[in-house]
Amino acid sequence: MIPMVNLKAQYAEIKQEVEQGLAETIANCSFILGPNVQAFEQEAAAYLGVKHAIGVASGTDALHFALLAEGIGAGDEVITTAFTFIATAEAIKYVGAIPVFVDIDPKTFNISPEAIEQAITAKTKAVMPVHLFGQPADMARIKQICDEHNLKLIEDCCQSFGASINGIQTGAIGHAGGFSFFPSKNLGAFGDGGLVVTHSDDSAAHIKRLRNHGSDVRYYHDIIGYNSRLDEMQAVILRAKLKRIDQYNQARRHVAQLYSQLLADLPLITPFEDGLGEHVYHQYTLLSDRRDDIMKALQANEISCAVYYPVPLHQQNVFKVDCADVSLPVTESVAAHCFSLPICPFLDDDTIRNITSVIRSVLTA
Repeated sequence: MIPMVNLKAQYAEIKQEVEQGLAETIANCSFILGPNVQAFEQEAAAYLGVKHAIGVASGTDALHFALLAEGIGAGDEVITTAFTFIATAEAIKYVGAIPVFVDIDPKTFNISPEAIEQAITAKTKAVMPVHLFGQPADMARIKQICDEHNLKLIEDCCQSFGASINGIQTGAIGHAGGFSFFPSKNLGAFGDGGLVVTHSDDSAAHIKRLRNHGSDVRYYHDIIGYNSRLDEMQAVILRAKLKRIDQYNQARRHVAQLYSQLLADLPLITPFEDGLGEHVYHQYTLLSDRRDDIMKALQANEISCAVYYPVPLHQQNVFKVDCADVSLPVTESVAAHCFSLPICPFLDDDTIRNITSVIRSVLTA
């Protein structure tokens, strides 16, 4: 079976370095907020070009804490996309705010700046764009809108580690950003993990309290916090992978470019790069009227494929009541036609040709 992400091949490449680091951590018995977490935070901050990077337990927590640190709370409206994983909206709900779902660009699948501007009300306090599938959103326009309306800009970077716009990394543009280290991500751990980034000293201090039971000093608690610390062993793994992230992302781009080249003459829509930033292809996602036929053929040939995301958030049961009058035609059309192919740094050219030949057999029969 060809997997969506070949984590075994990646592990084989970094096995010696990771196992040595894990063994040292076990021998030192420094498991919580130890030296590897601190080193990873410093290395990640330097790579991302931010003043502060704070490790937390998941990407969901990263978004949650970013909202809290920027003062978003009960009754505030946060404009975001419905074409994303539910964690984006969960984080907004966790702080008591209201997710306001708007439509997406039909080519990039990222949130539409025009739709953001049209959705602003007196209650709007923040915008949370998602750099979907690894392609940066139109941050120049979105930041301009936020600045004009005095809104907080919080980036959902859970799929975009290493993506940049004019040399500036995603996460470094807004007031804060949240990253996920779920194993399949471009920078993935061997379990859950996340990172909040910010240029603000005050926000960073607040996030550090939030992740550690509301405490700056052990057994002294200033606020009600959470137990959400990046694990020391995961930090060992992330440090090894961070050294290679540009190499990994370059390999993903090669895979995507070869896919697009081999599929160019077929009646489907390959991923569009808008040129506003560098796409790092967390997913390689296409559109086709014959999605089900293609996916059936791929699965019959033991090739993994997936739909991200079959049900937009405004149509999910948990949001249906609040979104009864919400119509997002582009989002709904994309969700009905999209599917994703395997993509990772270790997908060789012959395998890519094999995958595309199966798709070709369906569409030219």
